[in-house]
Amino acid sequence: MSTPQAHQLQHAEPNNISSTASIIEAVSDSELVEKTKDMYNRPAKIDLEMNKEKLPFGEQDQVTIRELSKESTSGGGGGGGGGNSEYNSNDGAVTPHLSFWQRMKIRFPWYKIAFHIFLGCFFTSWWLSIVIQEKHRHQWLIPTVIWGMIMVRLITFYCRILNWILKYAKLVWDYATDFIYIKVLKQRYQRLLAGAAILISVVLLGTFIPAETEFSKRKDRAVSFFGCIVAVFGLFVTSKNPSKIQWNTVIGGLLMQFIVAIFVLRTKCGYDIFNFISTLARELLGFSKDGVAFLLNQEIAHFPYFFFTVLPAVAFFVAFVHIWYYFGVIQWAIRKFAFFFFWTLRVSGAEAMTAAASPFIGIGESAILIKDLMPYLTKAELHQIMTSGFSTISGAVLVGYIGLGLSPQALVSSCVMSIPASLAVSKLRYPETEIPVSSGKVMIPKCEQAESDEKNKPHNVLQAFSDGATLGLRIAGTMMIQCMCIIGLVALCNGILTWFGNYWNIHQLTLELMLSYLFYPIGFLLGTPRNEILIVTKLIAYKFIQNEYVAYNLLMTSAPYNEMSSRGKLIATYACCGFANLGSLGITLGVLNTLTNNSRTKDITSSIMSSLFCGGITTLISAAISGMVMHDLSKFIQ
Repeated sequence: MSTPQAHQLQHAEPNNISSTASIIEAVSDSELVEKTKDMYNRPAKIDLEMNKEKLPFGEQDQVTIRELSKESTSGGGGGGGGGNSEYNSNDGAVTPHLSFWQRMKIRFPWYKIAFHIFLGCFFTSWWLSIVIQEKHRHQWLIPTVIWGMIMVRLITFYCRILNWILKYAKLVWDYATDFIYIKVLKQRYQRLLAGAAILISVVLLGTFIPAETEFSKRKDRAVSFFGCIVAVFGLFVTSKNPSKIQWNTVIGGLLMQFIVAIFVLRTKCGYDIFNFISTLARELLGFSKDGVAFLLNQEIAHFPYFFFTVLPAVAFFVAFVHIWYYFGVIQWAIRKFAFFFFWTLRVSGAEAMTAAASPFIGIGESAILIKDLMPYLTKAELHQIMTSGFSTISGAVLVGYIGLGLSPQALVSSCVMSIPASLAVSKLRYPETEIPVSSGKVMIPKCEQAESDEKNKPHNVLQAFSDGATLGLRIAGTMMIQCMCIIGLVALCNGILTWFGNYWNIHQLTLELMLSYLFYPIGFLLGTPRNEILIVTKLIAYKFIQNEYVAYNLLMTSAPYNEMSSRGKLIATYACCGFANLGSLGITLGVLNTLTNNSRTKDITSSIMSSLFCGGITTLISAAISGMVMHDLSKFIQ
């Protein structure tokens, strides 16, 4: 920057915006920030927000303030995307355009307050209309919870009393934990024994205290409880390094899994909350049927076939999620989940991020969130990431399975239960022995391909929706082709087995039949009714050999699967709610090898079978816990 220009900028009057703007065009970013701070004696960003609206709107887009440039490239400012990737200013500097939300901040500095007031008034009127009207008053719980959460959050934007409460609550908590650690439970083994005692006490009380019902006898609960013990013991015996197991993660994960099951299957509040979530999912599925009806007709849109129910729902859901990705809502939600599991279970930031994201966006998309860290993950972290993906289903296929008529509460609760359970099971089977790069941090890192990703970033919400629809088509098509090929391959294997079986007088010898008998002890340990064990294990075999859709389709449409008792159906629903199958094995290998540029192929292939095993065990533990705590099933199984 030349000396005359510096002299002009230093002596420019704050109100002479036009003269200052002409100087701005000729200076670099860093000089502009420093000189503006000196001129106004305050941060340049604050001055920009107060005075920028006086400039023509075209010049507002060309501001090269470093703070806003960082927000534009990172998709920050309350909602990602919407800005152009580059802008060539008059002095030749290449700087990012401001996003839509950043331009809103500049032109309307009070828009946040107005928007918060609008939200508060809107949701308050909505809540009052429900509480006042007699016909809606019985539905007060969920609206009250939603209204209360929104109002508390809006108040905390302007009233810091909650921060003070949390600050002193943290001090009390730190003092209490320090007292316990220093005065009461001085040794680590004492703390672990205390944690194990709490876990066992909660599980025993929650399992055996409630009264018996038709489909929940105490003897059946005892079998399910014994099945959980066998699973944990088996994982410990087969652990890669038993002496390195972090038992606080294992105990905390299993305890959280059991509490979620109790909350959903035993309490009206839990049922209402998850029923509300599942109702929204069903309605979302209905909108995809409207699209099918437009292409074909209304009658075909309601056919209970994979092509007309699951695939349109998947494509529409992916496009819908891309809208929320564009505004940064998905990233915000994942960060909150990851932060919770990071501080409660003491796992690395990468593990917490992928575990929290897997039930919502699937194993491939959740791994993409940390793709910059993928080449540097420890072996235990790779194992955990794959386990999280195998132990649950993604939100895209969830709405499709709800469309088949499965219990939405069971599916949603199983996905949530799998988040802490997958962390516990993986750390039991494959303990951490290294120091993770993301230890102590929860963040979505910036990838090495950020520049190319920025160029492909959607410029507005319509482009985001269009990109999502295109991706949804690819995902739905991939699902269709993979299902078709895998089912055909399995049919070929079954044909060969049947051909040999005819000579041995075993006329129905198939892979599913062989595995159903092999899984028979597992079906018993889940607490399945004795006369339905083989039926449930056949569904588990179908899920493992082919995929969960085949198993769920049989459960809902074919005898004797759809004729099982309510207890058997619910256990089967939980046991099949995961991607632990041979088809997902290939998908996972392809995704992770691509993200690591084939640099971690040996580590991935050496632990992927263990991850597949752990993912399956996680869903089976969820099924056993559902057998322990199920009570009134009239609302879950029709």
